[in-house]
Amino acid sequence: MKYLITILTAIAILTMLLAFAQTPNPLNGTWKLNVAKSKFSPPELAPKSGTTKFEVSQSQIKAVIDGVNAKGQVTHAEYEAAFDGKDYPWKGTIDGKPNPDSDAVSWKKIDDYTYESIGKLKGQTLTIQRTVVARDGKTRTNTVTGKNAQGQTINNITVYEKQ
Repeated sequence: MKYLITILTAIAILTMLLAFAQTPNPLNGTWKLNVAKSKFSPPELAPKSGTTKFEVSQSQIKAVIDGVNAKGQVTHAEYEAAFDGKDYPWKGTIDGKPNPDSDAVSWKKIDDYTYESIGKLKGQTLTIQRTVVARDGKTRTNTVTGKNAQGQTINNITVYEKQ
């Protein structure tokens, strides 16, 4: 009887550990920008649409970002980065032509629902973004501060909805 209790306890603990290890990261998936719920400063730079697809593991993130900017141009960007605060290449296009406004990104994981990423150009920090996923996993909010490549001050709060 004593061995049976020990075995059952071990099985229960192992089951809980496996369930915990397989819990997907709440940032994973496809996210659609809700422009109406977002706030952009300067407002004339507000995009018309945006969709981000994240693939997140324990140690890294892969992103594919598509949208339409304030001028009606189609935008696309991709990158893979580890959560180590180091710079990784960021590749983007505007209407199919190389986007000269960014070239690197770095990410840090604060906790399971909070991240910080930094957008850079030629080694200089442009924007700092704090990403927070709601506990229910249905929305994420990005607070972006800094300057764009043209030197304009950016102070955006963007709201995304899980698709």
